[in-house]
This record gives sequence, C-alpha cells and structure tokens, in this order.
Amino acid sequence: MPQPRPYKVALNGYGRIGRCVLRALFERGAKAGFEIVALNDLADQASIEYLTRFDSTHGRFPGEVKVDGDCLHINGDCVKVLRSATPEGIDWAALGVDLVLECSGAYNTRADAQRFLDAGAPRVLFSQPMASESDVDATVVYGINQDCLDGSELLVSNASCTTNCGVPLLRVLDQAFGLEYVSITTIHSAMNDQPVIDAYHHEDLRRTRSAFQSVIPVSTGLARGIERLLPELAGRIQAKAVRVPTVNVSCLDITLQTARDTSAAEVNRVLREAALSGPLKGLLAYTELPHASCDFNHDPHSAIVDASQTRVSGPRLVNLLAWFDNEWGFANRMLDVAEHYLHVVNQTRSTCKQP
Repeated sequence: MPQPRPYKVALNGYGRIGRCVLRALFERGAKAGFEIVALNDLADQASIEYLTRFDSTHGRFPGEVKVDGDCLHINGDCVKVLRSATPEGIDWAALGVDLVLECSGAYNTRADAQRFLDAGAPRVLFSQPMASESDVDATVVYGINQDCLDGSELLVSNASCTTNCGVPLLRVLDQAFGLEYVSITTIHSAMNDQPVIDAYHHEDLRRTRSAFQSVIPVSTGLARGIERLLPELAGRIQAKAVRVPTVNVSCLDITLQTARDTSAAEVNRVLREAALSGPLKGLLAYTELPHASCDFNHDPHSAIVDASQTRVSGPRLVNLLAWFDNEWGFANRMLDVAEHYLHVVNQTRSTCKQP
C-alpha cells in the first residue's frame, strides 16, 4: 500500500524558533511526519536564505539551502516564501496546509488567533502561551497531556520553553513525594527583546540595559503557565526570572517543600527512573557529570536534571537544577505536538468516515 502523504504545515514567523523548527524537522529526516510547504516572514529572501544556512548558535545547516524566486529550496524540497504582515494577507486554504505553526509570538489572544482561522487556516499551533487559558482550545506540554487532544481543537498552544522544562519535573516529584509549595527561578539566556548596548524598550526599564553587561530581572508568567497544566498545584507556586549574558541554554532553579521526608539520593533516583522509562523517556534527561550550560546547546530534551546540584535541607526542603536548550528543545516539542495533533485529527476523520 502507498504511504499516506505527509501532513502539510506552514510557518508564520521565521525568527529564532521558526528557524529552529524548520531545521529540527529536516534533521529528523525520514522520521518526520509532515513537511513544511510555506513560511511567512517580512525578512527579504536573501536574509532568509543566509539565516537558514548559517546560525551562530546551532552552526551551519546540515544540508543544501538556496533561494530561487519565491522558493526556499532545502535539500531539494521547496518551501514557498511569503511576505505578509497580517494573517489576512495569506490564503492559507489555497496553500493546502493542515496546520499553521505560529512562531512569531505576536498573537496571544483568541481574537488575534481567530484571524488565522478566518483567513482559511484549518488549525493553528502557537509557540507561546496565550494571554489566558480561555484564549486557546488546549495548552499542551508533550509527555504530560497531549492525549487530551481529541481532534476538535482549532487553536492549541505549545506553552513555553520554561513550562516544558518545569511541568514534567513537578509532575514526577508531586507523584513521588507530594508537593506543598514550589518556588522557581528561571536563569534564562538573553533574548531578542534585549539590546546589545543600552537602548529604549517600550515597556520594561530593566530591558533598556545591555544584555551582555548585566544579569537582568524580568517578569515571567511561568507560575501561571504551570498552574494551567498542573491545576492541583494552583496557589502554591511562585516564580521569578533573570536574563544572563549567554546566547543559549537556560536552567530552572527549583525549590520545593515535599509532603513527606526525603533525601537528595531518593530525589535523584526518582528523577533518573523517570528519565529512563515511562512517558518522559526521551523528553527528560539525567546527568551526574560536572556540566556547564554550553554542553546542552542543541540538546532536544525538555529538561536535563543536573543531579550534582540536588540538595535537601532538613527532611523536606528540596532544591534542584534542570538545564534546557530554550531554542532547540522547545522547537522539538513543537514538532512532537504538531505531529501528534495532526495524527489525532486524521484518526478522528477516519473514524467519522467509517459506516
């Protein structure tokens, strides 16, 4: 029997996450369950080609890249390049896509998201958390709740890179020990909303400061994002964040109070077992080696537990550290959720067609 055609997907936004999503898909090769047939970004085609071929963080693209007219050829496959400032400027239905991956980060309300559907997009997966839980049909962290998708959803969020790191860890630890209170500090690499030298920022005075001269406290919605996925912890989580002068790889410093006595050795054993088997295998990693952050550049895991940093103060106050590549790990989760989402939609269609 012929193989079913891969699903067709379009990218909206071709910045750090958009480019990582495209590259991660091509690095998966034959294992990829869909193809990217179009991308939309305001950058000129020469810049799109150049930024695809050369990446200061992830290195050269492992394949052939060239632009010919409105086509970005990647290993011989054509990705149509579009330049529209709005979702309405594209006839998504005419592209024949099954899903739009919204990677610009510019749309976080249901009203904004609806613009894609009104312009013909059949469904949209967002690379950012939405403003509120009601602004999307589902928020998914792969490995935790992707099975909640039933194919009826039109608007789905992939949460954030920090949520994808934190939620699996907290789920495992809550099931093993019970969690009474949680405090998280995100130590995050610099991002493109920070200037290289001091410059104006439209909403945050701290982010007027040079990204590579300071550790800069910033706001975060991590606690709210975790509560959406783990409502049993609602009201018992606090989070804060700082940006640090590195270009990639971040970590969560997590302090939690358990409901029963434990030890650093037991905490590490539980996390190691979760990384080796069960639903988080391949998503959660565990290491006891003396690593630095750069060791996890281009690492596809959602979280890497650094067992050497686990501490227990008294019998129930636990502190641990988990690394994550805030670009590459998250881009791979976008692919995982997209593939699962499309598979569920296709299964639903097949079931409905049966007599």
